[in-house]
Amino acid sequence: MKALIFAAGFGERMRPLTEHTPKPLLQAGGKSLIEWHLEKLSGFGISEVVVNTSWLAQQFPERLGDGSRWGLQLHFIYEGPQPLETGGGMWNARTLLGEAPFLVVNGDIWTDFDFARLPREPAGDAHLVLVDNPPQHPQGDFALAADGHVHLDGDDKLTYSGIGVYRPHFLDDWRARIGDAPGSDETPPRFRLLPLMKAAIARDAMTATHHRGRWTDVGTPQRLAALDAELRA
Repeated sequence: MKALIFAAGFGERMRPLTEHTPKPLLQAGGKSLIEWHLEKLSGFGISEVVVNTSWLAQQFPERLGDGSRWGLQLHFIYEGPQPLETGGGMWNARTLLGEAPFLVVNGDIWTDFDFARLPREPAGDAHLVLVDNPPQHPQGDFALAADGHVHLDGDDKLTYSGIGVYRPHFLDDWRARIGDAPGSDETPPRFRLLPLMKAAIARDAMTATHHRGRWTDVGTPQRLAALDAELRA
């Protein structure tokens, strides 16, 4: 299994910290956010990781090297000065990710979730990790049924953690799913993943795990400082 780390965003909510450093390279607990992921991915048995980049892209290979210190092979894929968003970023990396299911993780989160809980072969098109709703996102994203299937509506919605396992055919018919979304006609295309997720849920092709442990969307300097203090303690 290969992995994709989304690391191309501008990190606008994290300014001024991201004016000179990409958000996934900001440190918490003595190491960068992306390094926490690389350690966990290596421990999970993954050997190749694709990192999509845009903002201050050159810093990633400068800081991370070729990945050998974690027993990994890193592939950096530059999206250009304008990030392709989650769907476009996954589509742009598809040839590097191959024909088998692949793991995806957002570069700007921190969690103690054990990747070993993820299925290497999802029952449907994708398997997500959902978490309890954080204060900044109280409405949640998706409902999780007792049988593990994900629904758009339901009581006690949960939040998508930014971690999932996707089959390559999840991207099939992406253009029909997103309609005339801005950026979809560019080369390479720029579009969000959410419409494809909703389409998979509508055909009952998405399952999930509820992680009740530690997770944070490191989206602001305040959250980064709180995470750093917690990890150092």
